[in-house]
Amino acid sequence: MVAWKNLDTLTSFEDLAKTERVNLIEAMTGENGAERVKKYSVPMAEGFVYNYAAKQVDDEVLTAMEKLAEEAQLAEKFEALYNGEVVNTGEKRLVLHQLTRGQLGNPVVADGVDKRKFYVEQQNRIAEFANKVHAGEIVNADGEKFTTVVQIGIGGSDLGPRAIYLALENWAKKNGTFKMEAKFISNVDPDDASVVLNSIDVAHSLFVLVSKSGTTLETLTNESFVKDALKNAGLDASKHMIAVTSETSPLAKSDDYLAAFFMDDYIGGRYSSSSAVGGAVLSLAFGPEVFAQFLEGAAEEDKLSAKKNLRENPEMLDAMIGVYERNVLGYPCTAVLPYSQALSRFPAHLQQLDMESNGKCVNRFGERVSYPTGPIIFGEPGTNGQHSFYQLLHQGTDIVPLQFVGFKNSQLKNDVVIQGSTSQQKLCANVAAQIVAFACGKSDENRNKNFEGARPSSIIIGDEVTPRTIGALLAHFENKIMFQGFLWNINSFDQEGVQLGKVLAKRVLAHETDGALKEFSDLLNI
Repeated sequence: MVAWKNLDTLTSFEDLAKTERVNLIEAMTGENGAERVKKYSVPMAEGFVYNYAAKQVDDEVLTAMEKLAEEAQLAEKFEALYNGEVVNTGEKRLVLHQLTRGQLGNPVVADGVDKRKFYVEQQNRIAEFANKVHAGEIVNADGEKFTTVVQIGIGGSDLGPRAIYLALENWAKKNGTFKMEAKFISNVDPDDASVVLNSIDVAHSLFVLVSKSGTTLETLTNESFVKDALKNAGLDASKHMIAVTSETSPLAKSDDYLAAFFMDDYIGGRYSSSSAVGGAVLSLAFGPEVFAQFLEGAAEEDKLSAKKNLRENPEMLDAMIGVYERNVLGYPCTAVLPYSQALSRFPAHLQQLDMESNGKCVNRFGERVSYPTGPIIFGEPGTNGQHSFYQLLHQGTDIVPLQFVGFKNSQLKNDVVIQGSTSQQKLCANVAAQIVAFACGKSDENRNKNFEGARPSSIIIGDEVTPRTIGALLAHFENKIMFQGFLWNINSFDQEGVQLGKVLAKRVLAHETDGALKEFSDLLNI
């Protein structure tokens, strides 16, 4: 039977904390470093490799981690999750986003429905709709094809799908699968919607409204903004809009939409990119076959996450190293650094995925924990980041663990040789150099030029950004975050922290304020 215990009550965690600290500079210098790079590496799906040579671990630490993973029952807890146990204790719900891309265990029946069949049915409905749009069977009022799709949503309804779209846009254009340009409206700031609407031909645009409850303030406000623009253009909004929502929401059977596709309460917003939330916009943009490839990549990585052996499970291993850094070494942040312009918005998605999931101070039973939980996540693509915040990473007073992502090949294969190397080679050279520079540092009598080193990093290396590799990469981080939540004994699948601000904002708009809230409202002319 699975037992849910706080991290600091586990004997193996005490043993891990007592292991001898690895001298990273010594470990990564010369032949020592070369041997570590060969040794501390584990295969991932879709040709990826997770390399943790530049992390502060050795065989002693890894052995202690294996014992902790076993005592914490990480594999058993994941098995319980994908077999349909109520793992989201805060909302008393199942957690089923893995079922949108494959079935790892037993059939999961909820509300009298086989959930895998339900998710596949929605994917098939979306595929049929997208194919009809692309074939010109579903058209605008003038009988003309839609050329643009616009997603209206916020949080998980925006960040994940937007990051994936941007990652695959140029790939799709190169490979002949680019069907429709996609735009995204998320912020309730009217300038966000205005800029998007001013950049498109609304007469040839199809809008995807994403709201599980059908009551999200920002999303419904932006929907009204869009409907107003369509009305002003003399267009029938109901012929230009589809909804992604729950079957019980007011949007589900509304005549305001050409079609409605369904999600459910068992998939949190930040985990919803592989559901209808990502499926609708990505299938319309690139074709349902491309979205299917994305799901296949995620499913293959999920299979690795189910492995019981820590050293063969890249997600569990990555999670364990992160907890070691947070709770033993005392590092408060993690930087996600993709060396690929295609992943320009991926760190923003991971920021929400991680910090909304594990930004908790109470355990699964509502009791305050006495140890740090989720780290602060930030990042930007390399090499741009090298010319901004890497200064602090190299020589600042805090040590920030780094998570690099790199690819051997560019998406477009359009490159040029300058000074004896291509741009892609220069990009890869930079990420290799940064790993070693952070780990080993450089001694200099001029203290301003001295690099202390011992800054830990890992890297995920792939061949190229494709639908399958993006799916695998997404699943890696989703499952890493899940395992860390298991270790901390917190609920990674609710987000009560986003609610209080919403409640107070409604009070402000209803002019039901006093004290500081009233004064700030007056200052902002509300």
